[in-house]
Amino acid sequence: MHEVVLASGAEVIARHPRSYEREDFVFNPLHYLALIEQKTNALDQAAPLADWKLPEEFATLRRLLEARMGKKGKREFVQVLRLLEAFEIGDVAVKHLVLARIERRPPRLDMTIYPYLPRATVATTSARSYMDLLAGVAA
Repeated sequence: MHEVVLASGAEVIARHPRSYEREDFVFNPLHYLALIEQKTNALDQAAPLADWKLPEEFATLRRLLEARMGKKGKREFVQVLRLLEAFEIGDVAVKHLVLARIERRPPRLDMTIYPYLPRATVATTSARSYMDLLAGVAA
C-alpha cells in the first residue's frame, strides 16, 4: 500500500502518501488551515505549511493584505488559503467571486470591509444624456 487513508465509517477524512522513512512526517497543509485560521500567529511557524509550494502571487497577496489591514490581513490571507480546500488553485484567483459562488449569492463588494480601497461615486445617467451619446452629441 502506497498511501494512508483515514476514514470515519465510509467517509474518507484524509489521504496521505505513505513514507517508510524513519521519523518522517507527511503533511497536507490543507488539513491544518482551519486551526491556523483560529491561531493566525502560528502561520509562520506551522510545520505542515513550511514546505508548501504556492505561486508567488500568494506571497504578494499576503504582503498587501497585512500592509493594508494589519493583523486582520493575516486572517484574511488564511481565509484565501482555505478556499483551496474546495477549489483548484486557479479558481482561487478572485476570492470575492469564489466566495459568492460558494454562498450562492451575487458578488457584492461591502466597502466597509475594505476601508483601504478608494471610494467611487457613480451617478444615475439621465435618459437625455444617453440619447445625446447615441446621437454623437459632445457633452
